[in-house]
Amino acid sequence: MMKGRILKGFKYLFLILAAIISIFPLYWMAISATNKSVDIIGGAILPGRYLIENINALLNTTVLERAMLNSFRNTIIATFFNLLICSIAGYSFQVYKSKYKDKVMGILLLSMMVPVAATLIPLFSMFGKIGLLNTMIGCILPTFSTAFMIFIFKQSAQSFPHDIIEAARIDGMGEIGIFFTMFVPIMKSTFAAATTVTFMNVWNSYLWPLVVLQKEEAKTMPLLVSGLLGTYVIDYGALMLAVTLSTLPTILVFFLLEKSFAEGITGAIK
Repeated sequence: MMKGRILKGFKYLFLILAAIISIFPLYWMAISATNKSVDIIGGAILPGRYLIENINALLNTTVLERAMLNSFRNTIIATFFNLLICSIAGYSFQVYKSKYKDKVMGILLLSMMVPVAATLIPLFSMFGKIGLLNTMIGCILPTFSTAFMIFIFKQSAQSFPHDIIEAARIDGMGEIGIFFTMFVPIMKSTFAAATTVTFMNVWNSYLWPLVVLQKEEAKTMPLLVSGLLGTYVIDYGALMLAVTLSTLPTILVFFLLEKSFAEGITGAIK
């Protein structure tokens, strides 16, 4: 019995150490936002008194409000359309019968193996020809549908009770009504998980916005943070403040939806 308690104690000690190691970068980031560059370089791990100065420096050197607004607008719109399109596609792949759907799904899954960098030049060329460079639509259009999200919704739809669909059809309900009044409410945990993943991916997107957005007023938070690193003299206090502000929305969304995240990824239904 004593051996079991000792083993349990080591397990808890390991988990505590793992939690500290995981949380410390976020703690240091937030603390650094209140210190000046000299203190940050010196390894300060306690709160400082330079938060107001860092806020003023960040506002004076960047278009912070515009970048934050751009990020929120782009992310919310992209997340909405991603959930709508991918959920309909995943539902259709599972519910409707077609001899070609498995082949199409296989092609979609194979597309996940293509590196994002390999698609940049074709996308840039295509978007340039149709006049979508330096536009919100050009920035978020590639995120409206992803093979991974379609796969997640397809897998979750496997556990959706198909008897309900047949009963609704017999009662005269249309396919659109079945999807929005039955599938969406029952699969809310999957939608919560998809919202979390999509929001984080779009908010933190850097490479494609860097290529397609070249106007200062169109830049997002990741581009703003990158711009702070490109100066000759780096103000680490303002930089860490910008990183903290850029991280807070994703942390908030994750904690708001964390209860449904694991359940939605595994395709479970309450």
